[in-house]
Amino acid sequence: MRRVAALLLLLSLALPSHAETLRIATFNTELSRNGPGLLLRDIERGKDPQINAVIAQIAAMNPDILVLQGIDWDYENRALQALQHQLQQAGAPYPHIFTLQPNSGLASTQDLDGDGRLGGPRDSQGYGAFTGQSGNAVLSRLPIDRSAVQDFSQLLWRDLPGALLPHHADGTPFPSDRAQQIQRLSSTAHWVVPLILPEGGVLNLLTFQATPPLFDGPEDRNGRRNADEIRLWQLLLDGELGPPPTTPLVIAGGANLDPNRGDGRRAAIAALLADPRLQDPRPTSAEGGVNTVEWESAGRMRVDYLLPSSDLQIVDTGVLWPPASDQAGVLASRHRLVWLDISFEQR
Repeated sequence: MRRVAALLLLLSLALPSHAETLRIATFNTELSRNGPGLLLRDIERGKDPQINAVIAQIAAMNPDILVLQGIDWDYENRALQALQHQLQQAGAPYPHIFTLQPNSGLASTQDLDGDGRLGGPRDSQGYGAFTGQSGNAVLSRLPIDRSAVQDFSQLLWRDLPGALLPHHADGTPFPSDRAQQIQRLSSTAHWVVPLILPEGGVLNLLTFQATPPLFDGPEDRNGRRNADEIRLWQLLLDGELGPPPTTPLVIAGGANLDPNRGDGRRAAIAALLADPRLQDPRPTSAEGGVNTVEWESAGRMRVDYLLPSSDLQIVDTGVLWPPASDQAGVLASRHRLVWLDISFEQR
């Protein structure tokens, strides 16, 4: 009898907390450290104020599906497993986790940023001082169909239809043709992660973290790359990159681009937000409106997104923006957790 009770408890934890809705959240936690293994160390010690603040915010919102950016990756996923354990201790269990090696910190053999030197963090496939710095992850109470995951992270930038490749003033490839022959599009990752719904069927989670459209020169390498990282999703839905993912689906992650202000090719995110195959629920908070990040120099902007397909019913949505008086909440990350409640029933 005890075994039956224990099994029922386990099943209740593994399924969404509300039978009629599913809560999805995306959160750029900025859980990145200055070297490999340091994040694992800090999570296991349990005394890091930032990590504890991140855990508290996640537990407060208690999403069924949690998409993370800015978390260091390691080969055995030990840091992610340690975070999973701490979240369970905080009352937010996630029996299913998923991550893959990101492009961030993945060393290359070329001068990818055109500074004339090799081996710098900008010469990696995505900016990073070590392999896996600031990767992505998914934690879920729904089972993940790992056999059906699609990973577009190895797609070469030049192979994207209509790629906005940078060039020198004379029209030659920037920084070189040899560099563009190996340069991947994804600065971190682009994944399609199928989640198995309780009553059958699949919810496809399309997740990414695009490069900031800054820190380059007149060639606008990062601005162009950022726009193409965002545009990849529309090309995927168009069938330009193979069979498109089935609906229902949700795009979840960081575009590093505001549709109304700041540097970057804002038309890219505006086009995605206006795509009729998607909905823009415009999550808001009383403190920050639609903004999802507060940078010291650029101020508040909307750069983190949850975009469900148009066939899904939106129940509620918001941005967890702690008041200035909540010092622990502000300490968690410059980014804010964005959440969305959807109905299992399609329109």
